[in-house]
Amino acid sequence: MAQWDRLRDLPAPYTQQLHELYDRDTLPMDVRHYLSAWIEKQEWRRAARDHDLAMALFQVLLENLDIQHSRFVQEESFLMQHNFRRYKQNFQKYLDDPCALANTILWFLEKEKEILQSVDLTEQVQCLQVAQEAMEMSSQQDLERKMAGLRNEVQCMDHTMFCLEEQQDEFDFKFQTYTMEAVVDEAGKKEKENVFQLLINRLDERRKSTLSDLNKILDRTDDLIGILVKKELVEWQRRQQKVCIGAPDNVCLDQLEKWFTCVAVCLFQVREFLGKLQELMEKLSYGNDPVKAQRPAMQKRADTLLKDLLKSSFVVETQPSMPQGKGPLVLRTNVQFSVKTRLLVKFPELNHSMKVDVSMDREAPQIKGYRRFNVLGTKTKALNMAESQSGGMVADFRHLTLKEQKSGGGGKGVSDISLSVTEELHIIYFDTAFEMKGLSVEMQASSIPVVIISNSSQQQSAWASVLWFNMLSVDTKDVVFFANSPAAAWPQFGEMLSWQFLSATKRGLNEDQLEMIAHRLFGKQKNYDTCKVAWSKFTKENTPDTFWVWFDGILVMVKTYLEDMWRDGLIMGFVSKGKEKSLLKKKQRGTFLLRFSESVIGGITFSWVEITITGEPDVKTVQPFTKVDLCQIPFQEIVRNYQIFEAENIPECPLLYLYPNTPKDEAFGKYYSNKSGSDSLYIKYIKTKLVFVSKEKTLEARSPMSSDMGQGEGSEPMNALCGETAEQDGSPHSLQSPLEMYHPDPMLSDAVAGADDELLMYLNNPNLFADSDILPDFGISGFNCLPPQTCGSIFQ
Repeated sequence: MAQWDRLRDLPAPYTQQLHELYDRDTLPMDVRHYLSAWIEKQEWRRAARDHDLAMALFQVLLENLDIQHSRFVQEESFLMQHNFRRYKQNFQKYLDDPCALANTILWFLEKEKEILQSVDLTEQVQCLQVAQEAMEMSSQQDLERKMAGLRNEVQCMDHTMFCLEEQQDEFDFKFQTYTMEAVVDEAGKKEKENVFQLLINRLDERRKSTLSDLNKILDRTDDLIGILVKKELVEWQRRQQKVCIGAPDNVCLDQLEKWFTCVAVCLFQVREFLGKLQELMEKLSYGNDPVKAQRPAMQKRADTLLKDLLKSSFVVETQPSMPQGKGPLVLRTNVQFSVKTRLLVKFPELNHSMKVDVSMDREAPQIKGYRRFNVLGTKTKALNMAESQSGGMVADFRHLTLKEQKSGGGGKGVSDISLSVTEELHIIYFDTAFEMKGLSVEMQASSIPVVIISNSSQQQSAWASVLWFNMLSVDTKDVVFFANSPAAAWPQFGEMLSWQFLSATKRGLNEDQLEMIAHRLFGKQKNYDTCKVAWSKFTKENTPDTFWVWFDGILVMVKTYLEDMWRDGLIMGFVSKGKEKSLLKKKQRGTFLLRFSESVIGGITFSWVEITITGEPDVKTVQPFTKVDLCQIPFQEIVRNYQIFEAENIPECPLLYLYPNTPKDEAFGKYYSNKSGSDSLYIKYIKTKLVFVSKEKTLEARSPMSSDMGQGEGSEPMNALCGETAEQDGSPHSLQSPLEMYHPDPMLSDAVAGADDELLMYLNNPNLFADSDILPDFGISGFNCLPPQTCGSIFQ
């Protein structure tokens, strides 16, 4: 199904996200809708880098807008005629920079994919958490029964109050009638007094019974508020923290809103009952009147319970986030961010009447160098039901920015604590006032601590801080958390790492992959459950490539270039070299697997098994491919067309079966481009990058992408194609040594020189050959072969 067609069938909450995405003129939803098929077929990512392609797509876009305009003229759709004429005028601003238009459309398409991924993730979570939901359902059912019991008692109390009023009116009528009658007979007078005493005793009993029932209602309400505020809301806040760092949890507030509103409505009714008792007491009171004695304390208790409930009901539904940030809770100065607050007590009569104000760091810590910020933009909004798809009372702030204060900051702090910029935590506060039926309550909500950066290069480090804080801390007011950050237990840490892949690609890490990561961190252990990762180990080690830099580099690469293959389970990814060898040596010739590099940041490589002349398995590995390579050639095409040269210059593909035994084309076929073999757009490019080294079975070949070779895999034994042999021999050969043994054939010297010159021309400027049907032959026929020798790494 086309992407736009899927978006049109979204559930209500996600439809709201789509409307919010297109709530601007950058790319009108009308244009996205009517040109959806054409938009989704274009290569916007390539156009963002290719000016000529971007200009061509820009011209076609304008033509399509004209076609749609003509259609609306024929249909006499006056409004759409006007809109599309205006849209075309707006798009003219991209005439001088069509690549910016390509980037813009690409950004919208990526955001659409994120919405669809959220839908898929929600469905996945529902499947994964069946057992947990069953337990939660039992708890929710118990809470629902208590809510139903409260509502029933309040309804019964309403009837009780009616009967009490009727009973008092009866007494009042009879007593007034008696006082108007002149009774002379003492016996008759005594009898009447006894009757009235009986009536007043009954009224007293009814009042005592009513007050007792009201106290029971307040007890039940107190119990429910404890469950809602101290359990359900706290659990929701913890789930929200985890969702912010990728956990697949449910943070929908609709059910909590129903419960909070139910209790609040009941408490307001209790206040009305107490007010009615006050009226009845003012009409009729007597000695030892229970209403006069008990009502003030009950009134105070009811008001306290209601205020506590209301104060807890004001929350931050959507935490602060930038539109194109790495994740929520990382904000950048002078860049707009959005945040949404919600009142869980829903009273329609308060729609648009409660104003919410935004502020920053009211209780900033006294830390030397601690920065202070001002909030700019629309800082006041009214709670309303229009901005929520479910009709909740929300204030959606979409255009806020932060600006650092130039003076009055934390430079004169009294503490010796020192925090880096990305370890500073800041809190955004939201204030409003609830006024209804004589009750006035000041309310405040606060965000989860945010990390504020001033440069995009700080995003990676800032996101690491967000991950660490929300993984470990349940105190969302602890802004000095990183002054003495605790260590993370491996089970908790591994789960967080898996969430990063799950949220980015919809496929998390399995036990084997997590075990490899644990082995990297702690070495070989029988059980990693008791192992702990320190904050300094995670991201603050005095090395350029910390664990987080390595892990995040892989995540970014997978998300950008390999998401579909990762999601389908084709990439083993996190597997150690030792485990890789043991797996492949047991398999048939040509079996290969894909793993992430342990030393090249954001690198992926493949290894395969060959059979030596003696019948022994020999595992070979190529130099890792990085974004430099993958942005030019899709990884599936590299796997598809990768070749090495055997004896007599015969190219051979060593990759036959994806581990454990799936034929390569069966595994990767659906990702291939339409053209295959020599017709492939990529095979010619790959040919220009191969370097012939040996005609023997023990041979070496460079990666099809030589641009990133300089990084190498360090001293890892499997960095070379024949790493196994080199490692066993104990004397790996460098690149310089074997190349010094080359002796060009004098009969071919001119041809070799010409090929070298053309190769350099092509690598420096491929467009020189753009008009040629066949690329220059940068083959290796001009080189003599090395004598048979032990194979070692050619990579430095």
